Amino acid sequence: MTEIRSRCRIRTGVLLLICSVGAAAQAQRWQCGARHHAGATMLTPATHYSADTAGWDLGMAPQHDDASSCSSDSGSFFFSAPVAEGNYLVTVVLGGEARSQVTVKAEARRLMLKRVDVGARKHRTEQFVVNVRRPQFTDNTSAASSVRLKPREIGSLDWDEKLTLEFAGDHPAVQSITIEPAPTGTPTVYIAGDSTVTDQDREPWAAWGEMLPALFGPKIAIANHAESGETIKSFAGERRFPKIFSQIQAGDFLMMQFGHNDQKPGKGYISPEEYADLLRRYIDLARAKDATPILVTPMNRRTFDANGHITDTLAPYPDVVRKVGDEKHVTVIDLNAMSRTLYEAIGEANSRSLFVYAAANTYPEQTEALHDDTHFNSYGAWELARCVTLGLQQAHSPLAKYLRKPHERFDPHHPDATDRIAIPPTPFYDTQKPYER
Repeated sequence: MTEIRSRCRIRTGVLLLICSVGAAAQAQRWQCGARHHAGATMLTPATHYSADTAGWDLGMAPQHDDASSCSSDSGSFFFSAPVAEGNYLVTVVLGGEARSQVTVKAEARRLMLKRVDVGARKHRTEQFVVNVRRPQFTDNTSAASSVRLKPREIGSLDWDEKLTLEFAGDHPAVQSITIEPAPTGTPTVYIAGDSTVTDQDREPWAAWGEMLPALFGPKIAIANHAESGETIKSFAGERRFPKIFSQIQAGDFLMMQFGHNDQKPGKGYISPEEYADLLRRYIDLARAKDATPILVTPMNRRTFDANGHITDTLAPYPDVVRKVGDEKHVTVIDLNAMSRTLYEAIGEANSRSLFVYAAANTYPEQTEALHDDTHFNSYGAWELARCVTLGLQQAHSPLAKYLRKPHERFDPHHPDATDRIAIPPTPFYDTQKPYER
């Protein structure tokens, strides 16, 4: 797919793109159903992705191709398009012959749209921005460099040569997909952090960073560079911070949440003093790029005392973040305090609903029972992401104006009911295997 810069007007119903195209080529659009629109590439259940051609991917395609849409009765299907690194504005027209409820994820399970209801023979047009990245970059000495990927990241949908979309839910149906470079000047939120923040690519794990895109509208990009096992120091050593700083620009944002791994005894231990110094360093580097730094205190683990209150297992790192934020006049989202409120509001027993608890063989290749009081499932990750957006609103951050619902506020004292969230799980897939029917 050729990169472009264009201005497009969308006429709902048939999603007619009227583009004023500059020096580059026009936006790419794919159409489902029998009706053909000029400039669109037709999709059928047999249109498969290749390195040069967009199509259905990861062994999961829609089964039905009716008069208006491609749809499925049996769960998720995936669409991929080869693209270059960058931010892409994606326009999807959802809906088909039958009523549907559609959730859309991008790359490695990043939530873009949550449970969009579309009536039978109706359609609904939605937009969002997907950040596509590569490990390679040019460092501050103009030398070629690359992020040091962990073995589990190699071949990941977060670091590959394509933009991937997952359509999931109750009879998911899509009529058309349009992908074009995001408008010049679209701000990007870069996220640095650990496994409680990263795009978790396997069920049942999830983290707040992968939920955040669904809470923001289509005028901003979320680039979640967080990765499991990271400390604020190893994030630099693996060239993740250098990758971010090779791209971050004026008007962008840098959100940082560390602490869970920094405190662990052993080779990777980061003292509170060094932790504070490194926070100051990356605040200064962001500001030198005219970007806005935002600090996030690490959320609590699920550790209750005999009186039903959360015990502090992360001290003194959350307080270090607060003090550095105050010293450097940086917005601090106190996820540590909000998570305590959230867990205690739900209660010790019921708070397991936020975390990774599952009997053996609940998920593919999961042969042992899971009892994890640090990492979250999709419901817990969603609630924490809502805490993050609440923190932005309370701080009157410029980021808050980009929220899909800027006037809606989450209350961690009154969490969402689990059945109201219920994000469809992503089926197991193997990125190393070719397309299989």
